[in-house]
Amino acid sequence: MSETTQSPEAVSAVAAPKLVITRGGTVGKEFSVEKAGETHIGRWDPDGGAFPEIDLTADDPEAKISRKHARIYVQDGEFFLEDLGSLNGTYVNRGPRLLPGSPQTIKEGDEVVMGKTFFKFQAV
Repeated sequence: MSETTQSPEAVSAVAAPKLVITRGGTVGKEFSVEKAGETHIGRWDPDGGAFPEIDLTADDPEAKISRKHARIYVQDGEFFLEDLGSLNGTYVNRGPRLLPGSPQTIKEGDEVVMGKTFFKFQAV
């Protein structure tokens, strides 16, 4: 196993992976990310059937984050971020817009941008 690859056991030992708002919304607000399975990110909408684990309704007054915007999941000890066809896009470290269905790995300290809201991913 390489030094940069964590085993599933190592991921489960992580205290609390999270996204922390750094710009837009409530700066400093933290959202827990599942260490196993997946975490959906978006805005709550009972009529449309959107019940994300990370609900950004209160932190996105301009509605730039889609109801079903993105998801984070763990596979083989790594975290992945996938855009779910959002209108305003998802970006990692100010790189190109993520294409729906093309997940990208994310790691400690990565910047994640959704709509006009910026986050820092904290895995340790």
